[in-house]
Amino acid sequence: MASAGPTGESGESEGRPRRSALSDIAEQTILRTGDEPSPDGGTASGTEPHHDSRGLAEANEAARLAAHRRRFRARLGEFRRNRVLVPYGENGAALTVELQGARWLLAFTDEAALARFARARGEADRTWRYRAVWGAAVLDAGVPAVAAEPGAEGGAGLPCGVLVDAGDGERGLVLPPVVGIVPDAYALNGPATATDTDADADGGTGEERR
Repeated sequence: MASAGPTGESGESEGRPRRSALSDIAEQTILRTGDEPSPDGGTASGTEPHHDSRGLAEANEAARLAAHRRRFRARLGEFRRNRVLVPYGENGAALTVELQGARWLLAFTDEAALARFARARGEADRTWRYRAVWGAAVLDAGVPAVAAEPGAEGGAGLPCGVLVDAGDGERGLVLPPVVGIVPDAYALNGPATATDTDADADGGTGEERR
């Protein structure tokens, strides 16, 4: 990073909008845990899929989605097991952005990833302070804390997910607020959502909260 550079410190801790791109992300990343039917006609526990008249094209698509979920599950597990860098503002609160009707915590796998994000924003000369936090703590404690914050003008808060290595494009990781990723009470598709919102489908401002 530029001369100002990131400054770290060690620390352990730190709704439902109308359908939008966030809903599409949720459908692609939901983690199946039981014997419920999956899109390939089989079950999450590994029952042999049944290919019927839907044809080979749908079978191939189901296989592609299954492979995507396996890769995503592996990356999610890696995120939870490792420390990540969570930048924070002058008030000590973790930095977030508002996009697609949700609030997103920023997390980075290392200083180089944070530096790339800073350069992409044209803020490489700024001092970026951060905390080193377990990924599991970001999802299990950080997300509920941010989701519980009141929204604009004192209204209900927004669902919260995590953007990992946000300056790295497709190499980054999107962890949306859905079951299997964030606590069920704060998931868009959970049995109960902790916060409700009437936000428009085109989301928020994209402005950073500090």
